[in-house]
Amino acid sequence: MQTQTSGKPRRPDRRRVRHEATVQEILDEAWSIAREHGVSGLSLRALARAVGMEPQSLYTYFASKHAVYDRMFADANRELLARFRQLEIPTDPAGALRATARLFMDFCTEDPARYQLLFTRAIPGFEPSPETYAVAVEVVEMGRSVLAGAGLRRDADFDLWTALIAGLASQQLANDPGGDRYTRLIDDAVTMFTAHALARKAEAAPGNS
Repeated sequence: MQTQTSGKPRRPDRRRVRHEATVQEILDEAWSIAREHGVSGLSLRALARAVGMEPQSLYTYFASKHAVYDRMFADANRELLARFRQLEIPTDPAGALRATARLFMDFCTEDPARYQLLFTRAIPGFEPSPETYAVAVEVVEMGRSVLAGAGLRRDADFDLWTALIAGLASQQLANDPGGDRYTRLIDDAVTMFTAHALARKAEAAPGNS
C-alpha cells in the first residue's frame, strides 16, 4: 500500500534555524574580537558579552574556546578553497604560479587575524579537529595540483614554493601592513622559483647527467 503525501512543503525547523543564526552571530563577534585584539586575544567572557548572553550559555553552542577556533579555522579555509575553485588558472607554468601566489597573498594580507589562525601557531594547544583539518588538506591539494600542472611534483618543490610565498605574506604583514612592499615582489619570486625548479627538472630528466 502506497503512502500518499500531502504535497505541502516541509516546514523549516525553526529551532535549528535560530540555533544556526546564533552560532553565526557568535562567530562574527569572535572574528571582530580577533581582529581587534589578535586571534589569541579571544575571551569567552568578552565573546558572551558581545552577543548579549551569559558566559555559561555559550556552551550551548560551543563546548570550549578551542571549539570556537575550530569553526573559525574551518570557515576560513572554506573561504580560501572557494577562491581557489573560482580562480582562472593560466595554462603556462609561470602564469599559473603568479595567479595562485597573488590569490594567496591577497587572502593573507586582507585579514591578519585570519592569517594568524590559519598559518601560525598563535594559539597554544589548539589543533583543528579531523573534520576541520580535512578542509585545510583540500586547500593544500589545490596548491599541489597547480604545481603538478607545471610538471613539478616533488615534495621539495612544493615545500620551497609554500615557504617562499608564505614568507612574502609574513613579511608584508609584519613590516608593511596595508602596503605592497612584499606583494610587489611576487613576479620576481615566481621568476626565481620557476627558473630554479624547471632547470632542476630538466637536469634530472633521463639522458641528462
